[in-house]
Amino acid sequence: MTMVPLHPQEDPFSHEALLYETPDEFLAGTLAFVRDGVAGGEPVLVVLAAEKNERLRDALGADAGSVLFADMAEVGANPARIIPAWHDFVDEHLGRPIRGIGEPIWPGRAEPELVESQRHESLLNLAFADTPSFRLLCPYDVSALHDSVIDEAHRSHTLVHEGGVERRSDRYRGLSEFAAPFDEPLADAPATARELTFDAGSLGDARRVVADFAAEAGLPGMRAADLVTAVNEVATNSVRYGGGAGVLKLWTDAEWLLCEIADGGWIADPLVGRRPPRLDQHSGRGLWIANQVCDLVQVRSSADRTVVRLHLRRD
Repeated sequence: MTMVPLHPQEDPFSHEALLYETPDEFLAGTLAFVRDGVAGGEPVLVVLAAEKNERLRDALGADAGSVLFADMAEVGANPARIIPAWHDFVDEHLGRPIRGIGEPIWPGRAEPELVESQRHESLLNLAFADTPSFRLLCPYDVSALHDSVIDEAHRSHTLVHEGGVERRSDRYRGLSEFAAPFDEPLADAPATARELTFDAGSLGDARRVVADFAAEAGLPGMRAADLVTAVNEVATNSVRYGGGAGVLKLWTDAEWLLCEIADGGWIADPLVGRRPPRLDQHSGRGLWIANQVCDLVQVRSSADRTVVRLHLRRD
């Protein structure tokens, strides 16, 4: 009987989860994946925490010179910036089989970061659905991550590597579900949140309120300017595309400064803010800019309401 490979070379995007329990299991799985790519002459990009990059680089020996490494703490601090980084890698090697390793979910991620990282893992399947011969391996530490996180990994990856065995995921959700509107509500802002209703004539007032809020919270000058820019971009989108007005809420918690903009619009594109706008593009710039300057951006949209929540770390 002829065995059909799980990921033939001509297949489109292959999104694979590596479930590991120990550092040795992590190294064995990633090392074999990278070495196979190097042996086949495939470009390989590894995006892991710095210490894991170093361990894998050391184990690769001479082969490490054929591999590109990047620090996930920099690339993926805001998970919405990861897909653009993979797009750059794909575009640079267009037409060639390529491989990548990325670990956007690790123990200690703040809860909103974890939610958006899981959203990112789902959206990867849409972003690269038509990209042939791209294998992306995403490690998950099953010894430290909650069972629900591992269950979601089965749902967002087509292939699962576990205990040295590779198999297709029987829980993979499929592209139609990933493309569906992401409207799961965010936790309510606290009752003490500062609130301002704005329209085209009061965007300047909104900017001043945000600047005062950032100054009161002790945000450094450049970071404060980033927050004002991000809020202005999203609020301008509300005026242009969200019914002409919106509601801005501002508050802080132990870790974040948070600014939420809600309006009556609907964002249909699940990848909004994750693709650089074209020079001739008239819309879609606001969320892209917000993702470049904020530590986290959460977007929830339904047929009658859109909420964008911007996070900047307090330190």
